[in-house]
Amino acid sequence: MSTAPLRIISGSASSRLAGAVGNHLGVGSNGCVLQRFPDGELCPIVENVCGTDVYVVQSTAPPVNEHIIELLLLLNACRRARAARVTAVIPYFGYARQDRRTAPGQAIGSAVVTDAIANAGADRLVVVDPHTLGLEARCRIPVETLTAVPIVACELATELADDTVVVAPDLGAVELAEHYAMAVRGSVAMVRKHRESGTTVSALELMGDARGHLAVIVDDMITTGATIEAAVKLLRARGSTSDIVVAATHGLFVHAAASRLRDLGLRRVLVTDTVEHENTTTMIRVCSIASVLAEAIAGLHTDQPLLEPRIPAR
Repeated sequence: MSTAPLRIISGSASSRLAGAVGNHLGVGSNGCVLQRFPDGELCPIVENVCGTDVYVVQSTAPPVNEHIIELLLLLNACRRARAARVTAVIPYFGYARQDRRTAPGQAIGSAVVTDAIANAGADRLVVVDPHTLGLEARCRIPVETLTAVPIVACELATELADDTVVVAPDLGAVELAEHYAMAVRGSVAMVRKHRESGTTVSALELMGDARGHLAVIVDDMITTGATIEAAVKLLRARGSTSDIVVAATHGLFVHAAASRLRDLGLRRVLVTDTVEHENTTTMIRVCSIASVLAEAIAGLHTDQPLLEPRIPAR
């Protein structure tokens, strides 16, 4: 068991979530003083963390690159201030989708970022529902992968009917859809899609029957909303006349994604606070993963094994 005092340090991207985590743990959270030079350089300054077990909470939400640099500087500041142990808690990990080369001349972005995190001084990395589970294989420091599925599934329970169909909007989301289907005791359908560009997606085929059923489209994140839009239009073209609910762990909502989703006439869009949202509509509901992070941090601080997440039955 660690005898070092526990400290929660928040970056600017996750100040509210870090505060909620600190409240769960009874230790509060400490922000950093974020100075900025005239040319845009960041210079975060942390309070005294000498001899403490530090958990730096910072999502790499848009602007992704700026938040990554801030995270690296925070980790290095804690290391140079002689923290006993430094853990990077990254609720939303950007660059996780760049886990392999798909064309000549590309970099492996996830490896570059995880190497930078380790080099900055992190002893360990905590992430929530990364875009690829291969992240751990690319990282030379220990990685703890948490999931928001049980939290989101509990929130979904108020929206669902007994004949719910959980829809994976692409092949990569099938395993996630199966986890949700276990929680809500529903069946699974899948959309076969083709991505034409970063903001345009075509849905080619629906595998499974969603006619007459309430459909829940699940994914790990919503960026532009293009994948969700394509899936919704295909479901309705195939005769789904019931309400449609969308659930995802990370709601990035870039490029007018919120408006795009609103125009689809969805019953609800459910996301978590891995990415902080300044303004949400009544259609978008945000549930907190603070308790998930707090439980994990408490276990890591006392050197206890983390429990496997339980999928609640409906």
